[in-house]
Amino acid sequence: MEILIKLGISLLLFVIGWGFGRHNERKHWAQLTTDEATFAHIRIDSRRFETRDTHGMLITATVVIAQDYFKWVLASIRNFLGGRITVYETLLDRARREAIVRLKKQAAQAGAVEILGLRIETPEVGADKGSVEVLAYGTMIFAQKLKQPWPPLLPQP
Repeated sequence: MEILIKLGISLLLFVIGWGFGRHNERKHWAQLTTDEATFAHIRIDSRRFETRDTHGMLITATVVIAQDYFKWVLASIRNFLGGRITVYETLLDRARREAIVRLKKQAAQAGAVEILGLRIETPEVGADKGSVEVLAYGTMIFAQKLKQPWPPLLPQP
């Protein structure tokens, strides 16, 4: 009887974790959709060696997203059996989209109109624990030329 109680409590906690994880993931998807629409005016170009006549500056954004325990268990089973692990595919998609949104948000706050040379990297951080890191970087381009030289000159003593 004691084993059944422990099993029942474990199952209950597992289901509660699954429910909260699913809720948080849906909330994150909705927020991403809203943020992408908000910053849609910031153009992104991933071509190499693209240039503009206006001032540019390096911009970076990093995101680390962890998977909920329920999906981590499913991914572990799928990894053992072989085949596509769609749980991690959606995790990577969310992380990439979040990194781009953060990049665009920083660019908009700085007054940039475009991001050139976008690169996205996914270093392995906690992949065995169900989390992923995404690093996005590029050059944000401002609308007008600066009146002072770039980089700014320091005053001479």
